[in-house]
Amino acid sequence: MTAGLWEHWVLPGIWITIQLTIYSAALATAVAFGIGMARTHRLRTVRFLAGFYTEVFRGTSSLVLMFWIFFVLPQLVGWALVPMWAAVLALGLSYGAYGAEIVRGSLNSVTPAQREAGVALSFSPWQRMRLILLPQAIPEMIPPFSNLLVELLKGTALVSLLGIGDVSFAANLVRLATTESAEIYTITLVIYFVIAFLLTRGMRSLERKTKAGIGQSPEPRGGLMGKLNFRQQLATSQIPKSSGGGGA
Repeated sequence: MTAGLWEHWVLPGIWITIQLTIYSAALATAVAFGIGMARTHRLRTVRFLAGFYTEVFRGTSSLVLMFWIFFVLPQLVGWALVPMWAAVLALGLSYGAYGAEIVRGSLNSVTPAQREAGVALSFSPWQRMRLILLPQAIPEMIPPFSNLLVELLKGTALVSLLGIGDVSFAANLVRLATTESAEIYTITLVIYFVIAFLLTRGMRSLERKTKAGIGQSPEPRGGLMGKLNFRQQLATSQIPKSSGGGGA
């Protein structure tokens, strides 16, 4: 692959993929927290509407939704979105529905005693959510959110079907120009892997910080062997020491 193709097609495609991931993740996060907290609301109507949203968008193809927003929505409302924002809206709404279930499950995992403590302190429902529930639930959300973020990154490849010049679209153009399928698609796989690796590392760092903020001990660094050694030391420290009796 020549330097010109890399500079004019692949590098801009990487930047577009990163932008799509950031914008879609921001929208999905807002949707996930809004709908997820609504799923735990005390009013049954609010829970029903939030659950209806979740079921609809979890059961809808992201690709078909993207086409619907781009081709059908303009006929209904009289104005059209550019392909970039149509893709962001479709991905954000779809993955936000999955994230809402993560938020709901994490909030429900907080022990009832914590909720009762908030009631005893005369906290309002919003104060209980902001001061008690969310600080304890967010560290539990981050690992599944990390997986969902990687899935969102891979889902951005769908936008090439709208003609958006992401990495997948650029890879296809390079393949047509050079007829070198093996090289360009191998490079594309590596690009997605590197971006996903950086995202997961960032989420792990965020998980450690949030756990430290509420007094939980984070997983040790140092890879698999470091974790195994840490757990072995922890298990050893929990074994009661036998008192040796010395005979005179």
